[in-house]
Order: sequence, then C-alpha cells, then structure tokens
Amino acid sequence: MTKPAGSQWDFGELFPAESGAAGRKVLSVSELTGRIKRLLEQQVREIWVAGEITNLRFQSSGHVYFTLKDTSAQLSCILFRGAAEVDRALLQEGRKVTVRGDVTVYEPRGQYQLRISALELQGIGAFQIAFEKLKQRLSAEGLFAPERKRPLPRYPQRIGLVTSPSGAAIRDVLHAVSRRNPALEIVLAPCRVQGEGAAAEIAAAIRLLNEFNLRCSRGGTSPAKSFLDLILITRGGGSIEDLWAFNEELVARAVFESALPVISAVGHEIDVTISDFVADMRAATPTAAGEIITEGVFSSRQFLSGAASRMRQLAGRSLENRRFLLTQLAQRLARVHPRRRLNDWLQLLDDLQTSLLRCVKQGARRQTVAWQGLANRLARVRPQLVLRAKREAFCQAEQRLRQETGRHMASWRNRVDVLQARLRLLGPQQVLSRGYSITTDAETGEILSEAKEIRNGQLLRTRLKAGEVLSKVRK
Repeated sequence: MTKPAGSQWDFGELFPAESGAAGRKVLSVSELTGRIKRLLEQQVREIWVAGEITNLRFQSSGHVYFTLKDTSAQLSCILFRGAAEVDRALLQEGRKVTVRGDVTVYEPRGQYQLRISALELQGIGAFQIAFEKLKQRLSAEGLFAPERKRPLPRYPQRIGLVTSPSGAAIRDVLHAVSRRNPALEIVLAPCRVQGEGAAAEIAAAIRLLNEFNLRCSRGGTSPAKSFLDLILITRGGGSIEDLWAFNEELVARAVFESALPVISAVGHEIDVTISDFVADMRAATPTAAGEIITEGVFSSRQFLSGAASRMRQLAGRSLENRRFLLTQLAQRLARVHPRRRLNDWLQLLDDLQTSLLRCVKQGARRQTVAWQGLANRLARVRPQLVLRAKREAFCQAEQRLRQETGRHMASWRNRVDVLQARLRLLGPQQVLSRGYSITTDAETGEILSEAKEIRNGQLLRTRLKAGEVLSKVRK
C-alpha cells in the first residue's frame, strides 16, 4: 500500500516495493533458451517440411545455410557437412523442395532452425521416375534419333498450332508472328494442355492437323505441295504436374507419326518434356518458337532492305574499277603509240644533228689553228713549196670531210626513211589499202572487234580504203 497523501503536494511513495518479490523465480536468457530448445527437441522431433529455398549460402567449412519460405512464413535451415546422404546439387535458389530434419534452437542467437537430414524436390519423385523410364524406352526405339529430324521450311506460309485457345502461349506466338511475318497463316487445333485427358486431346489435335493437311493437299491445284508447312505444339510454363501431358507416350507417338515437321515449345527455357526430344525442333519458349518459324522471312526482309544500298555500293565500286582500268589502258596506249616513238626518234635525230654540227665546228676550229701554224711555218721556210703541199693536204682533208659528212648524212637520212616507211606500214590507211576495213558504232564511234558486242538493229559505220559504208544489223 502506498502512503496516503496529506495534501496536494504530498504524493506518497513514488516507488513502492512489490508484494511477493521474495518468492519469484528469474531465469537468465541462456536458461530460457535452453528450456525452449529441450521442449522443441522433445515435442517436435523429426519432421518433413515443404517450401521454397531462399537466401542460399555455401560456407567454406562445408556447411550450407538457407531459408525455407512459403506465402506467410519462413524457416531457417542448416545442412551440416557430415550429411553425406543429401544431394547438394538439388540446392538452388528459388527451387521448391521437401526436407526432413530435427527442429532445434541455435542458442547464441536464440533462433530456432531445422537441421536437415534428407532433401528431395517437390513432386519430383514418381513423376521423375516415370519420365526417365519412358525416355529410355522411347530412345531405345529410335524416336529421339537425330537422323530422323526433318529440317524446317525456311519460308513457311501456313502452320498448324496445337495449344489452348485461352492460354498465354497462343498470345505469345501470335504476337511474335504478327511482329515478324504478318502474312503467315495459322490453323488452330484447340485442345487442353493440362489435366486428365489433355494428352489424348493433344495427340488427337496433331493427327487432325495431319488429316486436314492431307485433304487440302489432295484438293489443291498442286497435289505435290503440302497445305500446311509445319505443326507447333506449345503451352506456357508451370510445374511438372502441369506439363505432364507432354510427357505422355500418347503425345510422343503422335509427334513421331506426324507427316509434318513438328516444333515443341513447352514451358519455360528450363522445362524439358518428352515431346521436346521427339519433335524435329525444340524451342525454349512460345515466343522463341514464333521467332524460329519467321526467321527466314524476317532475315530476308532485312537483307532486301539493305540490298539497294549494297547494289549501289557494288555498282559504284565496279564502275570505279573499270574507270581505273580504262585510265591504265589509255596510259599504256599513249606510251606505245607510234607517234610517240616517232617523236623520240626525231628528238634523237635532232640531238645527233646538233652533235654533228658541234663536231664540224670543232674540226674547223682545229683546222684553222693548224692553218695558222702552217702559215707561220710557211713564213719561215719556202712558202711556195710548203703552200703547194699544204694546199694539196687541205684539198684532201676538205674532200675527206665532205665525204664523211655526206656519208653520215646519208646514213641518218636512210634511217629516217626506214622509220617513215615503218610508220606508214603501221598506219591505219596502209591496213585499209590491203583490203581490210574498220567497223565502228555509228552513234558512239566505238571500234567493234567482236560479234557479241553488236546487237540487232544497231547502225554500223565501215571505213574502207576509199570512203565509208553505213549499214544496219539484221542478225
């Protein structure tokens, strides 16, 4: 009891002692945690728990820590290194599993957790065994053989679609096709894609499309051409139970017996079904299947869009190469033209003439010096005799000089005559005089050397030795 207040300023005992304080029991945190741990281990014992793996963490010590969660709760789990019977490869982030373990408490954190002793994937047991048995049996029969896989048509015009008319897969396929090849026609064979009886409906839809293709192909104008190009069976993702209809032998046989190539696009990229192994091609998703089917038209459209610029580029490059070749030929023709060779010979003749005149002048200069010396000597000796002898020598030297000059001039004149004669022989007029003619295009003046260069109706101009002839090609 608190002391009664005597006045408004007397508040009594602020901290009264609690009654029975001497008889209470106070536990430490460790004691309370230990008691909870013993209760859990005694009462709960070993249990099975199902959930989705998250916060997966592999320690260097070999222990594995993760959390199992569902829509409203989560549970900490630990897999010790010594648990050798647990397949650690099954541990993946986001995977749904069923685990067996003992509930215990980790005292340092006061956290309860599940100590794992066994682990298996949810729903994988019986389904996985049936899947593997059917896969091995069908593989032994040759249904998965690569050599029986048929190539898909590059430009399909009409395909058959086996799927649910209300599922997400048909929307994905239609979106991909309308975006990449709107002209592609789709014949839908609706069926259920999960649940009891779905496998029979899928197989019946595949056979129905083959019969439809056979009837339409026979009734068409071209019996050899197939009405449908291929069949696509597809559905969206789901659990292994949802996709099990595509693991049925009935569906696998229908795909194998199909006369049309079959594409299987079931589930997501990680999902694999028996129909994927039997089909001629597997697509990771329904959208990927639509892209595979329209790849030929889509890539051809891209090629055609760039073909014009590519052709202009190639034409410009070819024209540039031809222009360069024409320039090279013109330069070569200029180098070997007869007029250029004649000019070279004329220049050489000028050089020789200049050298001859220089030699003449030098000889005359030397003779003049010699005459002056002789005149001086004549003055010192008997002039008349010396003069007579020198006059004779001079006459002889003059005669030799004239002869030598005449011989050189005659030689060079003969060489010039020979070059002129060769030039006349190489000239077109000389060729025409021997009975030949030159035919050119009357419009462009281009010389024609081969018959394949001439076309019907073309006007030709033929040059003869005397005059020209204008003609028109008939054949």
